[in-house]
Amino acid sequence: MSKVILTHEVTGLGTPGDVIEVKNGYARNYLVPKGFAVVWSRGGEKQVEQIKAARAARALATVEEAQALKADLEKSKVKLSVKAGREGRLFGSVKTADIAAAVSAAGAGEIDKRKVEIPNAIKSVGDHKVLVRLHDEISATITLQVVAAK
Repeated sequence: MSKVILTHEVTGLGTPGDVIEVKNGYARNYLVPKGFAVVWSRGGEKQVEQIKAARAARALATVEEAQALKADLEKSKVKLSVKAGREGRLFGSVKTADIAAAVSAAGAGEIDKRKVEIPNAIKSVGDHKVLVRLHDEISATITLQVVAAK
C-alpha cells in the first residue's frame, strides 16, 4: 500500500488535501501521472494545509448558497452547440469546460469545471443528464441539450 496526498477530487477516494492509502500500482500508474495525487512525505504536511486553504477559498461559502445555486441549475435549460455529423454523432465529445461555459452563458450561475461529472461520454446530440457537485453534500443534476452547430 502506498500513501498519497490528493491534489484533485477523485470520485470514491476523497477531496483535495486528503491523505489516503491506495494500492501501489493505482498510485504509480494513475493518480500520480495524471496529477490527481502526490506521494506522501513528511514535508507534504505543509502542502496538505495549502491544498485545504485553496479548496476552502474556491468552495461555496455556505450551504444556503449551494442550495440556491442548485435550484437555479435544475430549473434552467442548458443548451450547447457543437459540431456534429449527419447522423448526430459529434466530432469528439463534450468536455466539462464546455458544460461550465454553457451554464454560465445560460445565466444559471458560475460553476467550476472540476465539479462537473459526466457519467457517460457525450458523443451525440440530444438531451443528457450531467451531475454538478456544489458542496460536500449537495449535488445538482443538469439537463444538457446538445444540438448540432449550423
